[in-house]
Amino acid sequence: MENITSVGDILTLERLKITTESSVPVFVVLLLIYIFIVVSNIGLVVLIFRTRSLQQPMYLLLCNMSINDVFGATIVVPEMLRDLLISDSERLVRYADCAVQAFCVHLHASASHTVLIIMAFDRYVAICRPLRYAGVMTSGTVAVLSASAWGTALLMVAILVGLSVRLSRCRSVISNLFCDNASLVKLSCESVLTNQVYGLGYTVVLLGSSIGSVVLTYLRIAVVCLRSKNKSMNGQALRTCGTHLAVYVILLVSGFLIVILHRFPQLADHRKVAAAMGHVALPALNAIIYGLQIKQVRQKIMTLIQKKKVTLNV
Repeated sequence: MENITSVGDILTLERLKITTESSVPVFVVLLLIYIFIVVSNIGLVVLIFRTRSLQQPMYLLLCNMSINDVFGATIVVPEMLRDLLISDSERLVRYADCAVQAFCVHLHASASHTVLIIMAFDRYVAICRPLRYAGVMTSGTVAVLSASAWGTALLMVAILVGLSVRLSRCRSVISNLFCDNASLVKLSCESVLTNQVYGLGYTVVLLGSSIGSVVLTYLRIAVVCLRSKNKSMNGQALRTCGTHLAVYVILLVSGFLIVILHRFPQLADHRKVAAAMGHVALPALNAIIYGLQIKQVRQKIMTLIQKKKVTLNV
């Protein structure tokens, strides 16, 4: 029988390997990006709820993504900023706090997929069933879809992390910049077969339903657009769907990249950077891509730029 040793409640997180001279520039860039993520995404939600013309199902569902992006960045970036300021100290974290962060990290990742699934459904009804759109996509439907997206992600992640925290621990080093489920599992020396089976099932169900729904939705939308002779409708469909598809492809590629890099210990530093970028670059890109798609947002940006020019000229 394998001898399993229990370790303390304090864990050590690995650091981002950068030079002392680079820590200040990295801190400034990371802080500016984080401020942009918070301000742009929260500003987008406020704009949608304050502008009557934007209180449509597509934009109301988009609020879920903006909130999730702020959530995803906030659970990782502030700690990275703190660690850059105190670069000489060891990164210590309590196991309970690490488990909570791992739960939040995976909730953010899972909700990113489930929210995109309900947004794809909205686009399908709008383009393929336009006459039924108002009757199907009511405020009640939007609320049910949003609750389903978050509830499904919450349940799946609760089981995923719950299976990991029950394991005994024989190690105390988290081989990542922040806590995630894979890092929690690696702390144990006992059999993790159950975790591996559920983890595989979790990944297959989440990505399978995500990829399947998006592919089927856009194939159907493409068929409708090809059959339609309304160039204006087709152009609008391509703009809204192209934006959604671009965000989804970026999310999918980044997710696959992190999963693949977990299989290669020699590429640990690359995995850490890729994982961090998932909580920094993606939320910033989403705000830019979706924000610039909304006419009212573009108009407000142009108004601010024009006011700035007038102020400078005066």
